[in-house]
Amino acid sequence: MRLGLTLLALGWVLALGGGWAAHLVQTSGGMEVRDVRFPAGDGVQLSGLLYVPTDATADRPAPAVLLSHGYINTREMQSAFAIELARRGFVVLAMDMSGHGYSEGTVGAHAFGGPAAFAYLSGLPMVDRGNIGLAGHSLGGAPLLFAAKANPDGYRSMVLVGSTPGIFGAPEGEGRSFPRNLAVVFGQYDEFPDLMWQVPTGGGIVNSARLQALFETGGPVQPGRVYGDIAAGDARWLQVPPITHPWEHFSGSGVGAVVDWLQQTLEGEARPLPAQNQIWFWKELGTLAGLVGAILLILGTFQALSHLARLPAAEPRGERRDRRWWIVFALTAAVPALTYFPFMALGQLFAAGPLFPQQVTNQLLAWALLNAMITLGLALLVRGPTPRFQHRWLVAPLIAAASVGMAYGAVLACDALFKTDFRFWVLALKPLDGRQLAYALAYLGPWTLFFLVSQRSVAARISLRGQGAGAEMAAWALAMGLGFVALLALEYGALFLTGRLLTPAEPLNTIIAIQFAPLLGLIGVIGAFTYRRSNSYVPGALICALLITWYIVGGTATHWAPGA
Repeated sequence: MRLGLTLLALGWVLALGGGWAAHLVQTSGGMEVRDVRFPAGDGVQLSGLLYVPTDATADRPAPAVLLSHGYINTREMQSAFAIELARRGFVVLAMDMSGHGYSEGTVGAHAFGGPAAFAYLSGLPMVDRGNIGLAGHSLGGAPLLFAAKANPDGYRSMVLVGSTPGIFGAPEGEGRSFPRNLAVVFGQYDEFPDLMWQVPTGGGIVNSARLQALFETGGPVQPGRVYGDIAAGDARWLQVPPITHPWEHFSGSGVGAVVDWLQQTLEGEARPLPAQNQIWFWKELGTLAGLVGAILLILGTFQALSHLARLPAAEPRGERRDRRWWIVFALTAAVPALTYFPFMALGQLFAAGPLFPQQVTNQLLAWALLNAMITLGLALLVRGPTPRFQHRWLVAPLIAAASVGMAYGAVLACDALFKTDFRFWVLALKPLDGRQLAYALAYLGPWTLFFLVSQRSVAARISLRGQGAGAEMAAWALAMGLGFVALLALEYGALFLTGRLLTPAEPLNTIIAIQFAPLLGLIGVIGAFTYRRSNSYVPGALICALLITWYIVGGTATHWAPGA
């Protein structure tokens, strides 16, 4: 009981303390952060976070910037840009693209939400309508290009970060006449050089025929050189920092390049600062503390409630790491990683529809369920002593729901008090809205089946008699996550050595896989912790199903909606 209470206390300290620290950073200098909604047409509401400096008023309107995230991201992913621009005196709207985050509709609907977001931002009384800039990462370039085409004289400059004109039906570039005062920030190790600029490597963008036509040069584009005239609106500027696609919005060089160009092309910010003067990373450390706190709250709640419910301790049968143990360990680690790309491709047949409306979630679910089938098949081939599980089928779901519910309550508190969530880079837990809660209820069943199979397999074959808690949690975490660590090491080792991924045709799924290593390791820790305390894999499986369903549904995109 004492361990449970200690974990609960520490979890709340980290959750609320981290949220408060993140709040201090994102409101540095007196900024106010508002959760806003605005219409896109046909009854669809879009979402955004509005950052308003205290000195931006109707009497003293300030320059403004519209920010957009990339595919299967949300508005919070742009907080680094938003914080740095707002502390310099810009009003900033970080939008959720249609079908993402809290924005209704589907991916791509209403021109990705760009024109509606621009109309909302430009209509605010504290915004200087003659000084509006646009900046978007990856697919986030699409809503901004649509907004720029709809308002050709309503903005002064644009930054495409890891993006390109014409992306997924967005307006094409027109030499130096469109977009106005364009900067392109593209990582030297970006995973999408072929898709974006028809070159084999990110560093090769300087030789892209598309880029050269946009800059109207007869040869390679020189990074750092301003082509054209900012005053005339036909300026062009390229930066190629040594970063990957996901780092473009999570690095000093990526953020600094955006801030630099917008400070060059917009006028009137209250507090100009060097582009390298950045504080946003402290906010990420605060929300990381909150994320760690959420996990401790889950474990602490489970520990306390399992003690009150008098759940038994585990009774592993295995005595040592023999040949069978290592075979099971290797298969548990390797098979999910080896099947990842082909099963994600096969999952495209699991089309978004009324019950399961998120295409990427469907692909992940296809990968999970197919791996569950493989696990059941391998269990028939690799036999061994099986622990005597003691399932409490009535109690386990209640304890699992209460454990995840404690973490959910913490993120609700941070959202209400500080307008922050729990996140670090590509990992994030945030409150779900009504639509997402309905999606989660549908997806929860299949994810539960997957975790019941996978957790039982690890509990039956990996746990050893007399093994310490730390060693057992490490063994579970490595068994579940090591395969993806190796996969990512191969992919990004090739990228940093050659400029291309080992599987260059899989850039999106490779980036999605970055989340797998920490998530699967975390699932292993939760599984081992709960199994040791309950002698059952069921509570851990239910906790993981609830947690992962919440995580994925809240962080991906909607591809089906009534009438879409």
